[in-house]
Amino acid sequence: MKQPNLLFVEDELKVAAAVKKGLEENGFTVDHAPDGAIGGFLAETKEYDLILLDLNLPFKSGYEICRSLRQKGTAVPIIMVTAMSDIDKKISGFDAGADDYIVKPFDFRELLARIRVSLKRNAGLTSEKPEDLLLRAADLEMNLSDKTVTRQGIPISLTVREFNLLEFLMRRYGRVSSRSEISEHVWELNFDTGTNTVDVYINFLRKKIDKNFEPKLIHTKSGMGYYLKDISIHEHTH
Repeated sequence: MKQPNLLFVEDELKVAAAVKKGLEENGFTVDHAPDGAIGGFLAETKEYDLILLDLNLPFKSGYEICRSLRQKGTAVPIIMVTAMSDIDKKISGFDAGADDYIVKPFDFRELLARIRVSLKRNAGLTSEKPEDLLLRAADLEMNLSDKTVTRQGIPISLTVREFNLLEFLMRRYGRVSSRSEISEHVWELNFDTGTNTVDVYINFLRKKIDKNFEPKLIHTKSGMGYYLKDISIHEHTH
């Protein structure tokens, strides 16, 4: 089995050397970029299985690199690494297209767990049968094989995390999921219940899936959680 190939963009050389060594000891090959210019160049010219991306970098920020990759349609998992634990910064990182977030100083074992989760999720669709690869709800369609989503035949561009959240809601069509259920299944690592990450992502999805379309498909059950359903069917039958 091929060793996963990672890019680590980090300007603190001691941190970079320690993390690179630890990852290589755990079976990864790692390219290190010491600034945002080199990191952005490598990310766009070489193929990686995952990118670890510091936010505050010389020449080009982690946000810029992440946003640029997503605009070019690159689906590589990206984990943001930063000294800032501010929730607004986290949301900005997710908004730029990051899949996960880890705050310095971090326990190396947690970083390793997050990397493995991201890699596993990215590779996890190959065992499914073709008929399992198409999910539908009303005029919303998700193709798990080529990772595309359309509504009324119109393509909708989602980040990896938005896609995973929508897949979870579509597979549980009509069933209410609590915030903790969603974070456990979509992020696979328990989120701090004090953060509003799930709500933020539901809002991202609503803007893309529901804002310009009828009927609305993503609903809130007050105090309980969220669900996806075409409730207009029931309205028409009464």
